[in-house]
Amino acid sequence: MVVTREVYEQASLHEPKFTAPLGLTREIVVDISTQKNEPDWMFEKRLQALELFEKTAFPKWGPKLSGLDVDKITFFIRPNTRESKTWEDVPVEIRDTFEKLGIPQAEREALGGVGAQYDSDMVYHNLKADLSAKGVIFENMDVALQRHPDLVREYFMTNCVPIHDHKFAMLHAAVWSGGTFIYVPKGVKVEIPLQAYFRMNTERGGQFEHTLIIADEGSDVHYIEGCSAPRFETAALHAGCVEIFVKSGARVRYSSIENWSKNTFNLNTKRAVVDAGGTIEWLNGNMGSGTTMLYPMSVLRGRGAKSDYLGIAFAGPGQHQDTGHKVAMIAPDCSANVLSKSLSGGGGKSTYRGLVRVTGGAVGARVKVQCDALMLDGVSVSTTTPVMRIERGDATVAHEATVGRLGETELFYLQSRGLTEQEAIRTLVAGFLEPVVRELPLEYAVELVKLIELEMESVA
Repeated sequence: MVVTREVYEQASLHEPKFTAPLGLTREIVVDISTQKNEPDWMFEKRLQALELFEKTAFPKWGPKLSGLDVDKITFFIRPNTRESKTWEDVPVEIRDTFEKLGIPQAEREALGGVGAQYDSDMVYHNLKADLSAKGVIFENMDVALQRHPDLVREYFMTNCVPIHDHKFAMLHAAVWSGGTFIYVPKGVKVEIPLQAYFRMNTERGGQFEHTLIIADEGSDVHYIEGCSAPRFETAALHAGCVEIFVKSGARVRYSSIENWSKNTFNLNTKRAVVDAGGTIEWLNGNMGSGTTMLYPMSVLRGRGAKSDYLGIAFAGPGQHQDTGHKVAMIAPDCSANVLSKSLSGGGGKSTYRGLVRVTGGAVGARVKVQCDALMLDGVSVSTTTPVMRIERGDATVAHEATVGRLGETELFYLQSRGLTEQEAIRTLVAGFLEPVVRELPLEYAVELVKLIELEMESVA
């Protein structure tokens, strides 16, 4: 499912059936909720979030957001199709986009279920029958709200990512549309990954999908998200939200490869709440997007809860990848490992922004943070901004950070062995990224490496 540059840059000509006016107003929020026939509680939550958004200033820290004008963004765009369970029922122009991305082939060969979103709506969703028979729920978030309203109401933007959390969580709560809902029953192991792919395809568009995963006690699931958008000159906005609930003894692996176009502001929120003996594993790849602010967070609230984070970010010309990981340890015997790798070239800027908090109740907490940055030239920038708030003297906390440029000695050696300069650079970059890439399933590791190679072409 490698995203080729042709797919990355070209937009479909498929005309949407509904496009909201530019900008964010109460009328648009009402229209979204009305068209989706939502219950009153969700409608009220949207309006409350809109009010909070309008009262809250843009953040003063981090990347500059001066180029983001919400009055020039379309917040709701519905493709001219209904959700299908077979690819043959998806309109040809939309289906061709996902065929080029390799999604149907990946479903046939390696996935237990697939969802595909196009702008504001899911256009395809399917789950293998044997998983459905075990009680696994894998649905479009809009559908889940209708079929499982009590379950959604209990978990949706309550104590994981509350609607007042920050400026862009407020925005998301007001205008969210589509996304993925997963529930895995007690003791059920989902052996084959589930995947959703999100395609933002309209100029000046916004995409605000919501992912809600509930892994019940002793369950196990691997969920993969992929994202892309065609290249336009005007600004686009992605402000999705991921909420993950890992119950006692459960394990969730969340893998994401985000490849938005460089006109996109990627202001995403991802968080997991982990109970006793549970494990959350994050694998994040961030390319594309002119500006990214993304800091997946693990809240370890049960004894022996564990978090592992592996992240890759690539910042090329005109890009600022501001990424990292946050972990809060609340209960005894919790542990966390953070490994972040960043590449910057062509004047790009990469920032690791992380937080570790060990509370007074986190007896025996153990955490290690390692940030490695590689700059491909002398004009790019890499910074590390770690924050450690440790409230216990018996906590074991380690932080390591390395920043460097491609070594001339190593390049010379590889070229003396017959490699061209570009082949030598790719070899060194591959070695730098190997600890993260090896954790991905083969087909996704290949995709990630290919995407990075495409990005490096703009730097050469």
